[in-house]
Amino acid sequence: MSRRPINLDKKLSTFTEHWSPKSVASFNGHDIMVVKVQGEFNWHKHDDTDDFFLVLSGELTIHFRDENLVLGPGEMYVIPKGVEHCTSAKEETKLLLIEPVGTPNTGDVSTAAVVERI
Repeated sequence: MSRRPINLDKKLSTFTEHWSPKSVASFNGHDIMVVKVQGEFNWHKHDDTDDFFLVLSGELTIHFRDENLVLGPGEMYVIPKGVEHCTSAKEETKLLLIEPVGTPNTGDVSTAAVVERI
Protein backbone atom coordinates (compact mmCIF):
# COMPACT_ATOMS: atom_id res chain seq x y z
CA MET A 1 0.00 0.00 0.00
CA SER A 2 1.40 3.37 -1.03
CA ARG A 3 1.32 6.17 1.51
CA ARG A 4 2.21 8.91 -0.92
CA PRO A 5 -0.12 11.79 -1.64
CA ILE A 6 -1.53 12.11 -5.14
CA ASN A 7 -0.58 15.44 -6.69
CA LEU A 8 -3.40 16.34 -9.08
CA ASP A 9 -1.37 19.04 -10.88
CA LYS A 10 1.38 16.51 -11.61
CA LYS A 11 -1.16 13.96 -12.84
CA LEU A 12 -2.81 16.57 -15.09
CA SER A 13 0.59 17.51 -16.55
CA THR A 14 1.07 13.98 -17.93
CA PHE A 15 -1.48 14.33 -20.77
CA THR A 16 -2.82 16.95 -23.19
CA GLU A 17 -5.99 15.44 -24.68
CA HIS A 18 -9.42 16.82 -23.79
CA TRP A 19 -12.52 14.89 -22.69
CA SER A 20 -10.45 11.80 -21.81
CA PRO A 21 -10.74 11.11 -18.05
CA LYS A 22 -7.73 9.55 -16.31
CA SER A 23 -8.17 7.56 -13.11
CA VAL A 24 -5.80 8.59 -10.32
CA ALA A 25 -7.27 6.49 -7.49
CA SER A 26 -10.09 4.16 -6.51
CA PHE A 27 -12.49 4.72 -3.62
CA ASN A 28 -15.19 2.23 -2.55
CA GLY A 29 -15.83 1.00 -6.09
CA HIS A 30 -15.50 4.45 -7.62
CA ASP A 31 -12.89 5.95 -9.93
CA ILE A 32 -11.44 9.29 -8.85
CA MET A 33 -10.43 10.91 -12.11
CA VAL A 34 -8.92 14.06 -13.54
CA VAL A 35 -9.80 15.40 -16.96
CA LYS A 36 -9.03 18.40 -19.14
CA VAL A 37 -11.97 19.80 -21.09
CA GLN A 38 -12.35 22.47 -23.75
CA GLY A 39 -15.12 23.06 -26.26
CA GLU A 40 -18.44 21.26 -25.98
CA PHE A 41 -19.22 17.67 -25.02
CA ASN A 42 -22.27 15.78 -26.28
CA TRP A 43 -25.74 15.79 -24.72
CA HIS A 44 -26.23 12.69 -22.62
CA LYS A 45 -27.53 11.28 -19.36
CA HIS A 46 -26.60 8.53 -16.94
CA ASP A 47 -29.58 6.34 -16.16
CA ASP A 48 -28.03 4.58 -13.17
CA THR A 49 -25.55 7.03 -11.59
CA ASP A 50 -25.23 10.62 -10.50
CA ASP A 51 -22.52 12.72 -12.18
CA PHE A 52 -19.99 14.53 -9.91
CA PHE A 53 -17.94 17.51 -11.13
CA LEU A 54 -15.39 19.57 -9.15
CA VAL A 55 -13.64 22.40 -11.02
CA LEU A 56 -9.92 22.58 -10.20
CA SER A 57 -9.15 25.43 -12.63
CA GLY A 58 -10.98 27.25 -15.40
CA GLU A 59 -14.74 27.49 -15.82
CA LEU A 60 -17.23 24.75 -16.68
CA THR A 61 -20.74 25.35 -17.98
CA ILE A 62 -23.25 22.59 -17.39
CA HIS A 63 -26.12 22.94 -19.85
CA PHE A 64 -29.54 21.62 -18.98
CA ARG A 65 -32.52 21.81 -21.32
CA ASP A 66 -34.02 24.68 -19.28
CA GLU A 67 -30.97 26.54 -17.90
CA ASN A 68 -27.18 26.70 -17.62
CA LEU A 69 -25.01 26.43 -14.52
CA VAL A 70 -21.49 27.91 -14.47
CA LEU A 71 -18.88 26.49 -12.08
CA GLY A 72 -15.55 28.12 -11.22
CA PRO A 73 -12.47 26.88 -9.36
CA GLY A 74 -13.34 25.18 -6.09
CA GLU A 75 -17.00 24.74 -7.02
CA MET A 76 -18.71 21.40 -7.49
CA TYR A 77 -22.04 20.08 -8.63
CA VAL A 78 -23.74 16.68 -8.67
CA ILE A 79 -26.11 16.00 -11.56
CA PRO A 80 -28.78 13.51 -10.46
CA LYS A 81 -29.06 10.29 -12.44
CA GLY A 82 -31.35 10.44 -15.44
CA VAL A 83 -30.93 14.21 -15.99
CA GLU A 84 -29.90 15.10 -19.54
CA HIS A 85 -26.97 17.51 -19.70
CA CYS A 86 -24.07 18.76 -21.79
CA THR A 87 -20.86 20.35 -20.53
CA SER A 88 -18.67 22.96 -22.16
CA ALA A 89 -15.65 25.13 -21.47
CA LYS A 90 -14.52 28.15 -23.50
CA GLU A 91 -10.93 27.70 -22.33
CA GLU A 92 -9.11 24.65 -21.02
CA THR A 93 -10.65 23.64 -17.71
CA LYS A 94 -9.41 20.97 -15.30
CA LEU A 95 -11.86 18.84 -13.36
CA LEU A 96 -11.98 16.16 -10.71
CA LEU A 97 -14.64 13.52 -11.38
CA ILE A 98 -15.90 10.70 -9.17
CA GLU A 99 -17.92 7.90 -10.77
CA PRO A 100 -18.62 4.23 -10.13
CA VAL A 101 -15.98 2.11 -11.89
CA GLY A 102 -17.05 1.41 -15.48
CA THR A 103 -19.43 4.37 -15.85
CA PRO A 104 -19.32 5.50 -19.51
CA ASN A 105 -18.58 9.24 -19.75
CA THR A 106 -21.05 9.60 -22.64
CA GLY A 107 -23.79 7.59 -20.96
CA ASP A 108 -23.26 4.92 -23.67
CA VAL A 109 -20.60 2.20 -23.47
CA SER A 110 -20.20 2.11 -27.26
CA THR A 111 -19.12 5.79 -27.47
CA ALA A 112 -17.40 6.27 -24.10
CA ALA A 113 -13.72 7.09 -23.60
CA VAL A 114 -11.65 4.25 -22.20
CA VAL A 115 -10.52 5.28 -18.69
CA GLU A 116 -6.77 4.96 -18.30
CA ARG A 117 -5.08 4.74 -14.90
CA ILE A 118 -2.22 7.22 -14.45
